[in-house]
Amino acid sequence: MRTRAPLVSWIAMAAVVTTALLVGATSDRAPRTEAERVAAIATGVRCPTCRTLSAAESDAVGAQAVRDAIRDGVRAGQSDAEIRAFLVSRYGSEILLKPKASGIAGLVWILPVAALLVALAGLAIAFRRWRRAEEGTPAPTDDDRALVDAALRP
Repeated sequence: MRTRAPLVSWIAMAAVVTTALLVGATSDRAPRTEAERVAAIATGVRCPTCRTLSAAESDAVGAQAVRDAIRDGVRAGQSDAEIRAFLVSRYGSEILLKPKASGIAGLVWILPVAALLVALAGLAIAFRRWRRAEEGTPAPTDDDRALVDAALRP
């Protein structure tokens, strides 16, 4: 009779990892100072001039204009979502470095997780088959050992 302890430990570990990932992904601690908040929003916004860097990383004039617009929004008391919405209305949705998680763009978020789950399930099935195959193989007999010894002699 097999014990269920390994299965229970795997389930417990999966629950802990899932909880940690959910807490890490959903904990939205807003920066405290104006400069930290501007920097946090600017890191998620693309530089309109160079397009390969965020507005926080770029020294281009366009990036400075985006940072100024963000700073004005922060000083006006707007939320981060309102500031991003203003930037999208001004520059288009390409300005955001993080794609939306809805519609077709949601596949960007779902496919890697689905691939990971399928890979883990495949590994679990393979390990279970290998374990069953090992349990089903008979122990070597004296005749088998004699054949091996005869084959190894020069």
